[in-house]
Amino acid sequence: MAIKPVTRMGAAVLRETAAPVTQFGSDDLLAIVQDLKDTMAAENGAGIAAPQIGVGIQLVIFGGFKSSRYPDAEDIPFTVLCNPTVTPLDNDIEEAWEGCLSVPGMRGLVPRHASVRYQGFDEFGQVIDRTVAGFHARVVQHECDHLFGMLYPMRVRDLRNFGYEQELFPLR
Repeated sequence: MAIKPVTRMGAAVLRETAAPVTQFGSDDLLAIVQDLKDTMAAENGAGIAAPQIGVGIQLVIFGGFKSSRYPDAEDIPFTVLCNPTVTPLDNDIEEAWEGCLSVPGMRGLVPRHASVRYQGFDEFGQVIDRTVAGFHARVVQHECDHLFGMLYPMRVRDLRNFGYEQELFPLR
């Protein structure tokens, strides 16, 4: 459909809780999914949430291709996830560097659960129920945070580990 402008940190839609998806398989929902795909590919993202293109519904997409922003990350299957719940599987927390299309040019060291179970529905209302770990678990948590008014800088424990990519990683 179209590449959409990515909303940036501070936008109202990124500070709010998104509404649940209620019309699975609708033309409107499928058009939003396509816009998310087009925008994620154009921005070279690992995932994107509907609020990041100004749509306040509980819809995220992720995976499906290698992002040069995360060259060492394992492959994640392309996923459309609506109305998600994310449940930590244990108390193991891992810190890793994250970036976000809504916080361009910056990175932060973010603690996330090492393994999670996520549940929800695809764009047609089919149940999704997966248990994942590593980068896949990190991406799911990051994207789902967008649906509840949370951006990764809010999770950074020590602001000395948050800054511009060029300053933090000058040799990249």
